Amino acid sequence: MSFPGSGLLDSIEIVDAQARSAAIRRARARGVRLPTFSQLAGITPIPADITANLQGVDPDAPESDNLWRVNWFNAEDRRTIAGLPRHFVLPKALTGVDAPIVVMVGAHFPMIGAHKVLPAYAGLVTKLVSGRFDPERHRAVWPSTGNYCRGGVAISRILGCDGLAVLPEGMSRERFEWLERWVADPSHIIRTKGTESNVKEIYDACHTLELDDSNVILNQFSAFPNYMAHYLCTGTACGKVFENFARKAAGSRLAAFVAATGSSGTIAAGDYLKAVYGTRIAAVEALECPTLLEGGYGEHNIQGIGDKHVPLIHNVMNLDYIIGVSDQSTNALNVLFRGESNRTALRKLLGVQRSDLVSFDNVGISGFANIVASIKLAKYMDFGPDDVIVTMATDGAQLYESEAAAMIERHIPKDIPQNDFHAMLRRCLHEPVADSVIETTGRDRRRVFNLGYYTWVEQQGVSVEDFDARRSQAFWKGVASSYQAWDDLIEDFNAEVGLN
Repeated sequence: MSFPGSGLLDSIEIVDAQARSAAIRRARARGVRLPTFSQLAGITPIPADITANLQGVDPDAPESDNLWRVNWFNAEDRRTIAGLPRHFVLPKALTGVDAPIVVMVGAHFPMIGAHKVLPAYAGLVTKLVSGRFDPERHRAVWPSTGNYCRGGVAISRILGCDGLAVLPEGMSRERFEWLERWVADPSHIIRTKGTESNVKEIYDACHTLELDDSNVILNQFSAFPNYMAHYLCTGTACGKVFENFARKAAGSRLAAFVAATGSSGTIAAGDYLKAVYGTRIAAVEALECPTLLEGGYGEHNIQGIGDKHVPLIHNVMNLDYIIGVSDQSTNALNVLFRGESNRTALRKLLGVQRSDLVSFDNVGISGFANIVASIKLAKYMDFGPDDVIVTMATDGAQLYESEAAAMIERHIPKDIPQNDFHAMLRRCLHEPVADSVIETTGRDRRRVFNLGYYTWVEQQGVSVEDFDARRSQAFWKGVASSYQAWDDLIEDFNAEVGLN
């Protein structure tokens, strides 16, 4: 890479032939063929022999063929490949707005039931094929607030690498139960202080781990393969879903892409959609910790969005809206859409079909945040029936059963009177728009961009020159287009493994 800011990026070349040879030996011994990013994006086809084998492979097992399922094209059974990424359209009876809101489903991704396994694959594979990770002497350290570290542990195990998960101790019980089943040793789960908002504590733990040169930190908040993979794979998937929708609804335009910030990998899909369709991009965060909105602080429970910082890989100079959502709403919705009695009440109150509600099996807490934010944006912009909004459900309801139980124990009676149920539903789905939505000006973008200085330059040692290079869209276009060169290295790696 020769464009400004390339000091932030791994050069796309082999930097250590011995480490790469070790990775090739490990892949050959484990029968691993690596998919290219073009194949995961659906741009080039998956080999026929892989497709034929997949139906017999358990999507939740550490099997090498599951690497080919690290994409948006898994069918509902999670075993077969679909022509169109899984998604559902929210009925107007539920949203109360004319704009169609399309929800992409991340729960059909393999092993972890969440789309964060995609950036984990991108992070480790780019290290392996370029000789930056030797599976015979390195350990992969995965700092995260939950899903990314699970994805990293899964990818590490398939590729025969040691993987360590670093995450806050206050995350959902289900995340830790999954990790306990997958890690090689209980010591490979490192619990840091706090909850969703305590990202710096994760970084501090990683600084300690980094003192041992056998630990390689794969930080999703600063790893540009995260951005690249979502730009290409998630962006392409959203585009295919929109085009399918538009064929049935002539005159539709892809008005907005709405995504919680998190590591800011997923929101890179918005950059793709803006380039192709002129789509505007909305970032979602918790009102209890309004970092982008107000430069603020706090703590919240919208699991899946770390904050109190601006990720290095967030292209904030391309951002059009910032939307705040309360975790009180998402916590309550995580209860109201669960269980047969609640769904029966929803059908009666809203006049929706049972099938409309079954889709919410695939919506976790951050998915509810994205849905509430999409409704807010539709109201703020007065979007009509031709203005399509695409948003994300990163993971499914099964990861938050313990959170729902805790909410019932603390705040919500198990049997909610109908009037109270309706009032709670309306209050949570239709939060006030005032003061919680910003349509960004140039000054807003500069303010948010500058906020990242304190994390990345002062705390994490990024040079000012490299930090500032990210203001230019030329930098981000270079990152996005890098998939082609990485694909070439992956194909060369596969050829030397010799399993084709």
